[in-house]
Amino acid sequence: MSAIDSSSTTNNNNHSNFDNRCSLPTKRKLEDCDNLTCYAGDDDSTATSSFSRHRKNLNSNSKGGGNLEHRLLRGESSQATLRCDANLQFFVRLLSGGKTLVLRASMGDTVEILHRKIEMMTGIPMPEQRLIYMGKQLQLDHSLHSSGIRNDACLHLVARLRSTDHPRAWRLISDMVHLICTLSRNDSPFFDSRIIKVKLEQFMALPLDKQTGFENSHFKTDYYKIFLDARAPQALVMLYRSPHKRNQDCADECIRCFVSFVKDLGGTVTETAYCAKMVLEFCSLLKMYAPFDDVLYAHCRSALGMMLDKVEMVSRPKEYSWMANGEITFISVQDLFPYLNELGQRLLKDLMLSAETSTGSGPSLRDVCDFSAFLQPVLSFIGRELSVIQASCNFEWQGNANLLGDEAACLFHLFDEMLTLIDKCLGKVGDYLALKRKKHDEVYQNGWSHYLAILKDLGSIALLYPDSEDRFWTMLRKHKVVVRALVVLCASRVNDHSWLLKEKDVLDFESRRHLAMLMFPEVREDYEELHEMLIDRSQLLAESFEYISSAEPSSLHAGLFMEFKNEEATGPGVLREWFCMVCQAIFDPQNALFVACPLDRRRFYPNPASKVDPLHIRYFRFAGRVIALALMHKIQVGVVLDRVFFLQLAGRCVSVEDIKNADPCLYNSCKQILEMDPEFVDSDGLGLTFVTEVEELGSRKVVELCCGGKSIVLNSKNRKEYVYLIVQQHFVTSISEQVSSFAQGFADILSDGNLRTTFFASLELEELDWMLHGSESEEISVEDWKAHTEYNGYKKADPQIVWFWEVVGQLNVEQKKTLLFFWTSVKYLPVEGFRGLASKLFIYKSLESQDRLPSSHTCFYRLCIPPYPTKAIMQDRLQVITQEHIGCSFGTW
Repeated sequence: MSAIDSSSTTNNNNHSNFDNRCSLPTKRKLEDCDNLTCYAGDDDSTATSSFSRHRKNLNSNSKGGGNLEHRLLRGESSQATLRCDANLQFFVRLLSGGKTLVLRASMGDTVEILHRKIEMMTGIPMPEQRLIYMGKQLQLDHSLHSSGIRNDACLHLVARLRSTDHPRAWRLISDMVHLICTLSRNDSPFFDSRIIKVKLEQFMALPLDKQTGFENSHFKTDYYKIFLDARAPQALVMLYRSPHKRNQDCADECIRCFVSFVKDLGGTVTETAYCAKMVLEFCSLLKMYAPFDDVLYAHCRSALGMMLDKVEMVSRPKEYSWMANGEITFISVQDLFPYLNELGQRLLKDLMLSAETSTGSGPSLRDVCDFSAFLQPVLSFIGRELSVIQASCNFEWQGNANLLGDEAACLFHLFDEMLTLIDKCLGKVGDYLALKRKKHDEVYQNGWSHYLAILKDLGSIALLYPDSEDRFWTMLRKHKVVVRALVVLCASRVNDHSWLLKEKDVLDFESRRHLAMLMFPEVREDYEELHEMLIDRSQLLAESFEYISSAEPSSLHAGLFMEFKNEEATGPGVLREWFCMVCQAIFDPQNALFVACPLDRRRFYPNPASKVDPLHIRYFRFAGRVIALALMHKIQVGVVLDRVFFLQLAGRCVSVEDIKNADPCLYNSCKQILEMDPEFVDSDGLGLTFVTEVEELGSRKVVELCCGGKSIVLNSKNRKEYVYLIVQQHFVTSISEQVSSFAQGFADILSDGNLRTTFFASLELEELDWMLHGSESEEISVEDWKAHTEYNGYKKADPQIVWFWEVVGQLNVEQKKTLLFFWTSVKYLPVEGFRGLASKLFIYKSLESQDRLPSSHTCFYRLCIPPYPTKAIMQDRLQVITQEHIGCSFGTW
């Protein structure tokens, strides 16, 4: 084993089992550069691959190679210590274009001879040259031996500043590196390390100077290359490893500052790739020389993860990562996978701890987010490669890792271990939930809060491997009670949980509704940002349309403040009343926007003839906003959507069975055609062709169901297609514009408009019915009502309270709803009953005289009842307020 291989093994064992599990393709060894003489236009990853790719193989125990920090800075390999021949081979990095020269000389040659060789090879005049080695300028009359130049050393030509494209940038970064070298040698113990940060800040400020031509993409990438060519990352990491805390703090601050700077600087694909490459350089160096749990290393790794979604991955950087003009546009998957595996191993350790203990601890948010950030681009790359393989070879991948390299095999092994541990963790959660403990719930929920994110990543990995997806969903079904609880307890608006909706049977209505509601912005109670409306009841629909349709979606996200003209009542109760009234107006068939289903008058779908109103498209967008706002505010409006309407909003197809409620006549006709005797249909007994009649602006016209439909006769072979086209024409094509406008209005209210289809697809029609209309039960349970009512001024055993509930028990269904509406402005209970309301209900003892009617404060669900002396008086007063026209004029605030 060579010195390089030995040191590589020593260093890599400190971080992960990745190298033991996966033998990635070996990179070019140092000896590969023996035959090279000069590189023209190469950058760091190519020109100096002979030594820069093996910086990680440096061994602090190697002898004769100089200080480890110095060799880290200049990129010198430990193998240099093995050759002390009179003939030297070393590298000279040029300041312009990232070129690298490979020179050969004797130990006794002077530095002047080197300058002359460089002049002959590059044309740079010798007086303008300045060679830097180990932070010092080499003197012309000194020999290479006395200058300490060793085999495979790296020298930097940092002169000829007047001739370079960016002399100021080179000067600043070279001065910074020189200062770091000075500090590392402790030549100046009283040197102020803050000067290094000043130099770095000045360098970072250069691309922001308008006079330098910042809009030029090549200009920006030049600055990135200067930073790398000058070995600035190596110098800063060397300073970070200094034994002096002041140096460590200076390096920590500088690296954080620079990483944050480049993380937000990328613009084009090339620029973003260069930014990611610089952060990757810091990560690689810190990974080798910093402890595993080093905070700065974790910071740089997180920053790199956040940049990866904008950088394309490749498999072989030597072949693909460089364009003809020398600009990097990709990052190698092989460079990223060690970090992914490292984070995966960390998560495995945390999951194992959670599975074996009852502390409730779980993985940290940072580790989970970083793992996902590195995982997604790797998965995208493997998925693309797999598609190419399957398309070119015309066979299904059967788990042979050699097709995509050892990374795929390692990823599957990680998936296998993580799935086993998460299975145990979910079992622990189930055991805890079975105990129904309330104490310390918050502590445990914090421990569980990241399980859903881990499950999402496992589901993504499972898609790449045969049978793994079925195994994954089988495990979730096994713990479906726990998964549902985790969704309700831990799912938040920050994360995307739409993956859970792929297999709806894993969730129940409560968990699906919770996920659907997370797609809305949180209703804020900031009164300065509320969208205010002052509505005249006599102009309810027109004025509501103006307030809602003309508003910016962001202003509606803040919440609504509603007030009727010439009325004092305000607050949530009035808002709930407005929602119910405006929805009744929108869906009123007389307004020609929607059609009520003949078999269920609560259900509506867009009216194909709505174009009689020139503003009908705007009104449909308004209707979509109102329905979405009602859902966001959790207000039941007593209106539900028909199946043909719901399916189109969910992005699903409409079949003949779906039109049963919307058009019973057409449904029966279609069913008869499908069930008729084939011989009768083929005999043209029906006399039908592929046309249909539609009504448009009061007149009927014939429409072909397909091209040339008038000449296509209906028969037993094409009747299914005929019925399908009939359904599509009457319930899809004829209302597509209306549905699209309604959907756009609904999307305006969601946090992300692209989730509109996902919202409807996550629910069943019956579940949306419960959210819009309330409980399907016609009867309101008085016992449930009493159980959720508290008293102020009265006691539960007072005669007035006893009489009240006796009278309520004698009311009919509609009177109970009207009383509930008067009391709370809620006419339709949530599906959970009274426990689904925003708070408990209250009965207050009123100080009004006994001849006054009860009053209500709907905002706080308060019903104020005077102390009536008899049950008869109580019954008479309640009969008055439970009349529909009285109940609608309720409340004070």
